[in-house]
Amino acid sequence: MQKRKLGNSNLEVSALGFGCMGLNFAYGPALEKQAAISLIRAAFESGVTFFDTAEAYGPFTNEELVGEALAPLRDQVVIATKFGFKNGDSQAGTDSRPERIRAVADASLQRLKTDRIDLFYQHRVDPNVPIEDVAGTVKDLIGAGKVKHFGLSEAGVPSIRRAHAVQPVAALQSEYSLWWREPEVDVLPTCEELGIGFVPFSPLGKGFLTGKIDEHTAFAKDDFRNIVPRFSPEARKANQALVDLLGQIAAARQATPAQIALAWLLAQKPWIVPIPGTTKVQRLEENVGAAAIELTADDLRQIEAALAHIQVQGDRYPPHLAARAGR
Repeated sequence: MQKRKLGNSNLEVSALGFGCMGLNFAYGPALEKQAAISLIRAAFESGVTFFDTAEAYGPFTNEELVGEALAPLRDQVVIATKFGFKNGDSQAGTDSRPERIRAVADASLQRLKTDRIDLFYQHRVDPNVPIEDVAGTVKDLIGAGKVKHFGLSEAGVPSIRRAHAVQPVAALQSEYSLWWREPEVDVLPTCEELGIGFVPFSPLGKGFLTGKIDEHTAFAKDDFRNIVPRFSPEARKANQALVDLLGQIAAARQATPAQIALAWLLAQKPWIVPIPGTTKVQRLEENVGAAAIELTADDLRQIEAALAHIQVQGDRYPPHLAARAGR
């Protein structure tokens, strides 16, 4: 798989990363541990060198899983993890106090079985802690050799600029896909201006853009999508038009809708690195195949023209989660 650099940071990663969250968190029952480890290693064998986790996934168990899976491959991969929630619990609110960041770094290093965190993201901006203090704390961790690069997740432009002035931000991780294009307004231009890489999470619309979900799909009781307005049966029915369009484009290219959705992201900027996740080997292979699809300028124009007629229905988050994004 081709490599990409995240902005001006010289952090080189595979063109597609692997989002590990869904292996045991947020999307229904956890994958059996050994199967999850095998899948992470299969991703590496397929050319993926960029793996994303967080203390909040579990909490803690996802990092342990990733650490065990990647320990034999440690020097050949880039591991990203995150801090920023009280006691690692995403339900408990934000906590990016400097002492908490330092404690998370030490605990994550142990769980990940490593001596350095390649990319350390603030999971969500903490309104109670100046972003300069957050950036300064990570700068100290970089100076100590515990962290290599600093990242932000779902941050707004003012926060990005203020943090970057203290410690260069290597990457911003936020949701971006054919059905959530808000970052194009001001976040992506800011990343381009400052030389910050962009890592889209949910690049397949939390699974919707694969074409395998419709208005009748039932999710497991502990699946996060049950509370997402965009996944109400009515919204799914309305948004089927987008998936149908992707299917038509994919058929013409002898590809799948998921592959076109990922190829579209890769075609936007050379410093964009999507991190699709999956629990299935065949989906992993399908996603990796997207890295070999090059959409032409004409393909992109056709997609743009067709999308102009489709209005995506439903908010991407319920209000209490939406309030955390874009600060």
